Amino acid sequence: MPAGSAKYLMAISQNRSNVLIKESIKMSWQNIVSNKMRSFLTILGVLIGVASVIALITIVQGITDDLTSQFSDLGSDTVNVQIIGTPYKDGLTYHELEELENLDNIKGVSPTLTLSGSLSYGDLVDEEAVIEGYNENYFKNKPDLVLRGRGLNLLDMESKSRVCLIDEAIAKELFFGTDPLNQTLRISGTVFTVVGILSEDGDSSVMNAQSESDEGKVIIPYDTAMHLAGTGTIKSMDFILNDSANTDATIASIEQYLDKLFRNEEDSYRLIDMKQLLETMNSMTSILTAALAGIASISLVVGGIGIMNMMLVSVKERTSEIGLRKALGADPGRIQLQFLMESIFLSVIGGIIGVILGITLSVIASILLGIVFQISWGAVALGVCFSTLVGILFGWAPARNASLLNPIDALRSQ
Repeated sequence: MPAGSAKYLMAISQNRSNVLIKESIKMSWQNIVSNKMRSFLTILGVLIGVASVIALITIVQGITDDLTSQFSDLGSDTVNVQIIGTPYKDGLTYHELEELENLDNIKGVSPTLTLSGSLSYGDLVDEEAVIEGYNENYFKNKPDLVLRGRGLNLLDMESKSRVCLIDEAIAKELFFGTDPLNQTLRISGTVFTVVGILSEDGDSSVMNAQSESDEGKVIIPYDTAMHLAGTGTIKSMDFILNDSANTDATIASIEQYLDKLFRNEEDSYRLIDMKQLLETMNSMTSILTAALAGIASISLVVGGIGIMNMMLVSVKERTSEIGLRKALGADPGRIQLQFLMESIFLSVIGGIIGVILGITLSVIASILLGIVFQISWGAVALGVCFSTLVGILFGWAPARNASLLNPIDALRSQ
């Protein structure tokens, strides 16, 4: 056969295939449109599944990112120590803190002391406020902590200055209409000078969440807080490390010192490695995200069963049509393609609407939960690909059944 004739026949064959595909797509779409309610109910299962997958993964990812950010604010190079104490020793003294600070790889120590007390400015009094004692290390690497004014510095600690920082709640309650900076404030009867205003969002760390209070918060030097509390020991502190790569060795040194100090008493202190805690949390949230995605995907499987059920009913209803088409020369592949295209159409339409609904639900949930919304493209890809796969897998069997119908038996069924 001449080469030109072969190319001509191939072109005709290719054109015929394109026409068949276009006709199959057209007939599939017409059948979906002609059964609107049944098609809608079938699409609904896929839609709910895709929306659930996207919404759950996006929301969990947003919460995870928010928690990770809060833990990161504490610093992966930070080790927190909580002293539980023993009958003969309930905390660490100032001298013992200095000895710990001199251990290798420790950049600084940030002790924490929390108590409650009264505040007064002129004739205005706040009977209950949270008073927190820190040193200058607490304010390092926290640029968003102070809204106005300044934080505590080394000079304040060395000179035992009576200075304080107040949050906006106290500023509005006691200094309404007056600039609080450089004003004097009585804390449990002791006069302090206000040197800074705390930001509402600056101190959002996990370890300090327990001290947040609607009554307002004041920060003062920790040695002054010890005096107000009537104690000479500290029970909570953060160790800031020079190199997080040597965290394990530094933790071993801290434990060795504390074991000697508390005579190897069990449960006399609790040590928390922020880096390890962050890694553990990330691992747990990854497992949680995968579990939720798996649970949500079950609804996609249910939607796929709905597609299969509809297609089987459609094949049953159109048995005579299939028989007539096969009697007129329609090949099984074309019939199978038509029914398969219907199934894919239903799943893809459900997937697209599900993506839109899932993103919308994620935005609403992010606003209500107060977290940053960020589209999880992985969840979107998972939802769309899974929905398309569902259409192919669950539509293949009914499509194949339709293509294998005997034309004579199909015509007799009428």
